[in-house]
Amino acid sequence: MDGIFNVLKPPGMTSQDVVAVLRRILKTKKVGHGGTLDPDASGVLPVFAGTATRLLEFAVEGQKQYLVEITLGQRTDTGDDSGQVVEELPVPNLTEASILKVLQAFLGPQEQLPPMYSAIKINGQKLYQLARKGVEVERTPRAIEVYRLELISFTERTLTLAVDCSKGTYIRVLGEDIARALGTCGTMSFLLRTQVGPYQLADSHSIQEIEQDPEGCCQAPVTAVQHLPQVQLTPKQADRITNGVRTTVQQVEEGRCVLLGPENQFLGIGKCLEGRIQAEKIFAHYRLEEE
Repeated sequence: MDGIFNVLKPPGMTSQDVVAVLRRILKTKKVGHGGTLDPDASGVLPVFAGTATRLLEFAVEGQKQYLVEITLGQRTDTGDDSGQVVEELPVPNLTEASILKVLQAFLGPQEQLPPMYSAIKINGQKLYQLARKGVEVERTPRAIEVYRLELISFTERTLTLAVDCSKGTYIRVLGEDIARALGTCGTMSFLLRTQVGPYQLADSHSIQEIEQDPEGCCQAPVTAVQHLPQVQLTPKQADRITNGVRTTVQQVEEGRCVLLGPENQFLGIGKCLEGRIQAEKIFAHYRLEEE
């Protein structure tokens, strides 16, 4: 089966656990996920199957949305409440105004240091594997961007936030940094991912639903690239481009585009340069009928 599954990942499963289950359900090894979600977290996990795995890069690039709870006054070694407490600090009296002022400072482009408890590899080893051995290594800060940081609610010891952010953003680290800016420490106590690119929580399916009706839960591969401009090709253009011939197409923006053939058939991804489109990823080769 070629397509994309918007999986509602339950807490307690790793992203790779979900992939393994779908490999069994779909009876194929060609399955991959579009962006790791922490084992204790839940929410949207796009899983790509069959030829759709060629579009995984677009899911990873997509903007993400989260609902997160930060518990103040304690920090753990993992950044969430599954870890061991390594720091405790008093929590100052917070007001809505003081919290909003701090949140404002975390909007926009910035650099973030990846946590030791992450799947990033250094010299062939995942950081969390080193962390479990008590080894800490130097990490390089990464460029991220926070587009929205909304205060949903707060108590004396908790903040609940809605976050829109770029790829590569670690919400656990963001929570720790916000707590530090508020004059205390903190750890993530709840995380729900509500969106990855075009895939939203409201349209997600549980593993049980997918097992009962795989075809009904499967979305077309083209949904992964719906943010790209679409180019409607004539039969002749479709024949040339999908068979490797760089072809002139009028009034097309520079950059990547979705190639659609007759009857809106998804042919693949092309790249336009100086008014000419070159095939980049082809999913269907169009053949012009000979007269």
